[in-house]
Amino acid sequence: MNKISGMLLLALSLAACQQSAPTDTVDSLIANPERLKELRAQCKADHAKLGDAVCNAVAEATRRRFMGNGTPYTPAAPQR
Repeated sequence: MNKISGMLLLALSLAACQQSAPTDTVDSLIANPERLKELRAQCKADHAKLGDAVCNAVAEATRRRFMGNGTPYTPAAPQR
């Protein structure tokens, strides 16, 4: 029993050391502009530290806040 609990403790410790999934989603960043601003500065300063997943979410949230989430403008066809 003691050996099993030791192995379980080791497994939990190793799982805790692994990098967790990003908690900042594109939608949560759009809703929280202060957090978006903070993460934009961090991605600019040290992209490798934050990782691609977080910085890509920051870039997409920034794009959506600026451009909107709708269909882009398409000019009407010229009349003949």
